[in-house]
Amino acid sequence: MTQQQVGIEVLLVEDDPGDVLMTREAFAEHKVANRLSVVSDGVSAMAFLRKEGEHADAPTPDLILLDLNLPRMDGREVLAAVKQDDVLRHIPVVVLTTSEAEEDVLRSYSLHANAYVTKPVDFERFIEVVRQIDDFFVSVVRLPRR
Repeated sequence: MTQQQVGIEVLLVEDDPGDVLMTREAFAEHKVANRLSVVSDGVSAMAFLRKEGEHADAPTPDLILLDLNLPRMDGREVLAAVKQDDVLRHIPVVVLTTSEAEEDVLRSYSLHANAYVTKPVDFERFIEVVRQIDDFFVSVVRLPRR
């Protein structure tokens, strides 16, 4: 079976409820088989990824969509922690943020982000960008087996 037939596990690390809703909507309309888990801050993201506390039964994501501007532990710190962890570093991380700052782009890639995408402010464009990310990581890219 292909990734598209099976679907992938996606972890969205996002504190804006509106962006969470739009991402859920884009996934629901586009790929029924994909499963989207959501956490709203960096500390919860690391607990989810390390299967700690309330996240003990969390699925291991095949893809992480990561906002940079998060409470408790920002996205840059999460990205650094993920890419320094021998167990987690193979998981592709797409930075999905409102920041267009060149320093954020450079820092994200220096921390080994797999892609950097600036969130469009327009609802329809946002949905399309999420669909394109989903398409790329489900239909084009071969992800490591869980």
